This record gives sequence, C-alpha cells and structure tokens, in this order.
Amino acid sequence: MSLETKVIKSRLGLLGLAEELGNVSRAC
Repeated sequence: MSLETKVIKSRLGLLGLAEELGNVSRAC
C-alpha cells in the first residue's frame, strides 16, 4: 500500500465515523 492510499483510507474512515456520530446524535 502506498502512502496516498493510506491517507485516503484514513480520511474515508474519519468521514464514516463522523456520519455515524451524526446519525446517533440525530436519533437521540
């Protein structure tokens, strides 16, 4: 894996976490 793919994957992971947190805060 190149450094670029690692950065992209980490960014996608952070976006996924942010979306999950947003969904949880909306549900509450």
